[in-house]
Amino acid sequence: MHEASSGTIDLNADTGTCAAWIARFLEARGVDRVFGLQGGHIQPIWDHVARLGIRIVDVRHEGAAVHMAHAHAELTGSLGVAMVTAGPGVTNTVTAVANASLARAPVLVLGGCPPRPQANMGPLQDIPHADILRPVTRLARTLRVAEQVLRELDEGVARALGDLGEPGPIYLEIPTDVLRERVPPALVLDEWLEPKPARTLPPDPAAVAAAVEVLWSARRPLVVTGRGARGAGEELVRLLDATGALYLDTQESRGLVPAEHASVVGAVRAAAMSQADLVLLIGRKLDYQLGYGSPAVFPHARFVRIADNAGELVDNRRGRPEILASPRLALRAIVEAAGNRAPNVDREWADGLRRKHRERASAPAGGELTGADGKIHPARIFDAIAQVAEPDYIAIADGGDILSFARVGLTSRTYMDAGAFGCLGVGVPFAIAAALAFPGRQVISVNGDGAFGLNAMEIDTAVRHGAKAVFIVANNAAWNIERYDQEANYGGRVVGTTLRHSDYAAMARALGAHGERVEDARDLPAALSRALANAPALVDVVTSQRAVSSDARKGLGFVPDYQALSAWDEAERRRRSEPESGTA
Repeated sequence: MHEASSGTIDLNADTGTCAAWIARFLEARGVDRVFGLQGGHIQPIWDHVARLGIRIVDVRHEGAAVHMAHAHAELTGSLGVAMVTAGPGVTNTVTAVANASLARAPVLVLGGCPPRPQANMGPLQDIPHADILRPVTRLARTLRVAEQVLRELDEGVARALGDLGEPGPIYLEIPTDVLRERVPPALVLDEWLEPKPARTLPPDPAAVAAAVEVLWSARRPLVVTGRGARGAGEELVRLLDATGALYLDTQESRGLVPAEHASVVGAVRAAAMSQADLVLLIGRKLDYQLGYGSPAVFPHARFVRIADNAGELVDNRRGRPEILASPRLALRAIVEAAGNRAPNVDREWADGLRRKHRERASAPAGGELTGADGKIHPARIFDAIAQVAEPDYIAIADGGDILSFARVGLTSRTYMDAGAFGCLGVGVPFAIAAALAFPGRQVISVNGDGAFGLNAMEIDTAVRHGAKAVFIVANNAAWNIERYDQEANYGGRVVGTTLRHSDYAAMARALGAHGERVEDARDLPAALSRALANAPALVDVVTSQRAVSSDARKGLGFVPDYQALSAWDEAERRRRSEPESGTA
């Protein structure tokens, strides 16, 4: 215990404690910011992290801290770190950790837990955190031996980065008394602190040769990418040029291939999937967004799969061949092995889909300024963004119904949304992390009003930390995809799915941000320009409930039995020779 110059007591002055070593570990691994919410159980680490100059972004809810760490990891390619206190501090993170798990984002969550002498006595905020988080992490563990904490941190970060399988979040907690223990330098190995080089798995030559034969023989080849293809954009474009294959990205891999590239056919996604005779899947799981790879959705396709972890190879449909390797190295090897071999692509098929894609992509997205209720059509939000945003802006989308409009309307090459978990509430924290990581770029987050409400108080975090993001709220006073489902499929009984056209701009102003409310679509571009100039800012756009999204029309809210979308579900029923459901 030391007495500071002001007469206060400094319980954390010792720089040889376990907590101090943890802070030095983070510094050595290049961690320049930690997202979190303080509490007594983690105060020893929190203090040492701050003393080393690592930025602490303190939030209003622990779940938001993990969302921010997730976005930071995805956008920067580095480890994201969140720090939360014991009890509700940890349990508040569960949804965000699960979202990061499905996104396979490398996140380290450091939690607090009660001192060991109080174990099993009913201490403050005591609950089996690690047991709760184990199903949604790559590792969840309580570290009870001070001299082993750095070794276990080293192992944990390796797991987060995917060294032992899929990358994803890990949870490590240290009892407060362990954090205060001294750890002699002689017991700390340099190898535990040192950053490790990224793993690069070379491809198997036999699998490469098999892939060349299949790809260059295919008549209707289609390439689909996911998270694991990031960093392989140059090699991917070379492969597309060499094979003549068509290309679909997913929200995990937006921007790898320029939108103007001849292979891109995103506007005719359904036709490309149903007609392809070969699908090369790179670093992407065959989840509900790709119809599980079912023959009902891909009736003619054989799959070839490339990934740097087995989790992205073995789900639902197996590849013939499968290549467990760095996608960048595998794609390079495939193109080199093919040499000057001419592809076998059906040019009439490929050119036809390209032509339809260009026609749809260039067609106006419906010129209505308003929906049937006279309020702003949500598509107009994206017209305004296209008019005023800089080319390299970072786009974030969050919501249910609005997400369908955003996937088409947000054309930025840097894009994030809720992902496979469908986790609402990510839009504000994702945008804050993006704005802090890239202060020189515009960050625009489009949020449904329901989704916005889940983390609306983080506008305060944006203001306090100078995160110059713009938050657009599509304010249609409803959880609209569910409201439409009730109206269309449940006899018109709309229950518990309507909200109010609350004044979110006034809320933003109360929290210190720039805020404007827009009720006329013609005012949107100017309002957005002012918001970008005065960020952090919120633009509250009063939108129509009657402008129904394509996801709602396709039955996403209805939750069919076999597939996520009604058309796919009906195809699945035909495949199984079951009667179609007959849903509206």
